Amino acid sequence: MLYRGIEVTDETIREWGQKFGQQYANQLRRKRPYITDKWHLDEVVVTIQKQQYYLWRAVDSEGNVLDVLLQRQRDTKAAERFFRKLLKKQGFVPRVLATGKLKSDEAVKKQVMPSVEHRQHKGLNNRAENSHQPTRTRERQMRRFKSPGQAQRFLSAFDPIRGHFHPKQHELSAKQYRDQLRQRFEDWREVACLKTVA
Repeated sequence: MLYRGIEVTDETIREWGQKFGQQYANQLRRKRPYITDKWHLDEVVVTIQKQQYYLWRAVDSEGNVLDVLLQRQRDTKAAERFFRKLLKKQGFVPRVLATGKLKSDEAVKKQVMPSVEHRQHKGLNNRAENSHQPTRTRERQMRRFKSPGQAQRFLSAFDPIRGHFHPKQHELSAKQYRDQLRQRFEDWREVACLKTVA
């Protein structure tokens, strides 16, 4: 809002984020150039109101977050729910699936995606494990998530928007990085219906 010269309260911005965040995230997701055919799946423990939840996350080999799902369990039923949600959202089956050593992942993969090559090794799944770090940082800044619903809503919008503004700087020259950021800000202005200010 400062971009437009308007001052508003933090509470107003929070409510707008709840109302429009997912819509913006969905539009940015559609602007991604491509999704690779190698997916990494991982889950991490999130404590909300003294109860443990498991945040399931899938990323492709380029680090694009494909989907997140917060669940109470880390069993076969929970894995199946996440796999099916992920496949429905992406619309295609990957060539390779890399997961940790969780036995439920192997069981559900055989049932839901029998033709997919499955690699289970702790070191192979660093892409997904590293993808949890921005969530942990944001969780600390927010002084923990307040409820499972709030966490799911927030993370579903946070990951695509954060990823949009964080291109892989270490893989780009300075000019490529500036050009890519310029393009991404133009995409954001289009998604958020902002007119370019001279």
